[in-house]
Amino acid sequence: MQKVFPVLFENYKLGSITLKNRFVMASLTRVRCNPENSIPNDLLVEYYSQRASAGLIISECSAISERGNNFPGCGAIYNKEQIQGWKKVTDAVHKKDGKIFIQIWHGGRSTPANKKTGEPPLGPSAIAIKENRANGIPHDIPKEMTHEDIKEVIEQFRQGAINTKEAGFDGIELHGAHGYLVDQFLRDSANKRTDEYGGSIENRCRFCLEVIDALIEVFGAGRVGIKLSPANAFQSMSDNDPLALYSYLLQQLDKRGIAYVQLRENESPGQPGSDDKQLNGVCKTLRPFFKGTIVINERLTPEKLTEALESGYADIGAFGKPFISNPDLVERAKNGWPLNAYDFSTFYGGNEKGYTDYPFYEKNGELTH
Repeated sequence: MQKVFPVLFENYKLGSITLKNRFVMASLTRVRCNPENSIPNDLLVEYYSQRASAGLIISECSAISERGNNFPGCGAIYNKEQIQGWKKVTDAVHKKDGKIFIQIWHGGRSTPANKKTGEPPLGPSAIAIKENRANGIPHDIPKEMTHEDIKEVIEQFRQGAINTKEAGFDGIELHGAHGYLVDQFLRDSANKRTDEYGGSIENRCRFCLEVIDALIEVFGAGRVGIKLSPANAFQSMSDNDPLALYSYLLQQLDKRGIAYVQLRENESPGQPGSDDKQLNGVCKTLRPFFKGTIVINERLTPEKLTEALESGYADIGAFGKPFISNPDLVERAKNGWPLNAYDFSTFYGGNEKGYTDYPFYEKNGELTH
């Protein structure tokens, strides 16, 4: 790895907080908690605190309700035990002078029907994801959410924010990407409603913005962010006019003065539903519609982040896989030290192997951390 421009390692003002550098550890689904209760455990304490040199850590997706939890085994945030588990994590990160936001979410139609009750997942419309699950089982047809359902879920997001504050997080990121509930309301492939939550772009953005407003009420705009994936086709997601949709949404988010918008770049250019022709370069295309911090995400390197900063279409960068295998990624980037290779077979589930056992860089026979 080559050394990059010093600007990456300088302080950066993000909303109401100051980061010690421009490296963000992206939210990563590692599934190391007990799937029966999704309570953050001591493995998570070690894992996140090892990576506290990042300017900002964004946690794994944290469910606001059991019904919305598509990943049992990720630390959730809807009961006291989960709050207490996350408090140990935030305390450990803060002890190392780190900053950490939680990523709060609801899986919507991607969540399986309840095995005990048969209760279907929720979604804006009764449209199932076309692709089968990883185990070959088809996705369930979701229940089209009533107004009461919508109000209940928004209140769950609000309570999740309150729980997040109690757990000691520095802020909160709404997961509005990758075909989960907020994304399902936004894009017209999943939202066929004819009421005030569907149809026009303004209506399809309503649910997302009402959730954002609930989070702002708890944390203040300067500690709220959102992740979006405008060109991502995962889980049967697409939109007929993504530029119109996301330019409107970003302008509404800009009016609210939130801390940042994290944008995932084109994941699969040329693939059906990727929207790459309409959004060729997500951050570059959408930069004019949001004056605040843009976080660039997707196959990022320090060199690519430097280029994005110099070009003005992003301000900080979210790194995923590099942080998995390099707890000291920031120091390695600063000094031009080589990176550890990651082991994909240990990404999801398991124990400390491939989670907390990646080595810090050893210089002159001594570990650097």
